[in-house]
Amino acid sequence: AAIGPETFKFFHAMGVPLRQLYGQTELCGAYTIHQPGDIDFDTVGVAFDNSEIKVINTDENGVGEIVARTSGMFTSYYKNQAAYDEDVRDGWMHTGDAGYFKEANKHLVVIDRMKDLAETSTGVRYSPQFIENKLKFSPFIAEAVILGKDLPFLSTMICIRYSIMAKWAEQRGIAFTNYTNLSAQPQVYDMIVDEVRQVNETLPEAQRIKRFLLLYKELDADDGELTRTRKVRRSVVAEKYADIIDAVYAGNDKVDIDTMITFQDGSKTRIQTSVRVIDLDENKAVKMAQKAAE
Repeated sequence: AAIGPETFKFFHAMGVPLRQLYGQTELCGAYTIHQPGDIDFDTVGVAFDNSEIKVINTDENGVGEIVARTSGMFTSYYKNQAAYDEDVRDGWMHTGDAGYFKEANKHLVVIDRMKDLAETSTGVRYSPQFIENKLKFSPFIAEAVILGKDLPFLSTMICIRYSIMAKWAEQRGIAFTNYTNLSAQPQVYDMIVDEVRQVNETLPEAQRIKRFLLLYKELDADDGELTRTRKVRRSVVAEKYADIIDAVYAGNDKVDIDTMITFQDGSKTRIQTSVRVIDLDENKAVKMAQKAAE
């Protein structure tokens, strides 16, 4: 799995020339790596001299399946010729991974498993987890849910990391009472805007986040929103926050919330607040939604 840019920078600051590589056991292990002096935190580098890589069946944004071959190719799966014939075609190993080549430096970017990709209503393929992980590299973001499947563009619902954001707010004299109140502060929104814009700069234009909001509560496994290993239950979130999601894609600039929250001890509290929806693309997202509705 990918590591965040800050981790890379930390090791390099100590003089450790950390690099990222990629590969499969079937192709003699790794077959791409960052070359000295050519390290890109968002990629897995370029092919070894004895390797070849292609991205096939690409969409209009260049995203497709990664296939490769090397001089260290395996010759078969043990006693399973059918599996070998399925994975290796015309001498190329079909990895099942999705990726694309970065135009600027021709590095390979690995996104996710092909089967885990989602698609917008405009035909843009993307990996929700890939973008969510990029957002969560920020110390101020605890969870993120990328929206966009069968919808005209990508947006996201973000949960702030309360412990860190609270200290950040206290250091700046920003008054708040609880998670809901802190997440609604204008200065907090300004901070997260910068974080989301930084992530957008590392993504192809079609996969960039156009709108986002900060949720009024943290996603919780006890509410069925996360698994116990903290993976997002997308179907639950889509159903539970359907009104919010509809408002995001309707072009609303805020969503009024009036709901009950149940705590682990069984106690309940009522939350009444307004959640802002931020445009990152000068209302382009709203126009896209209106066009799709027509």
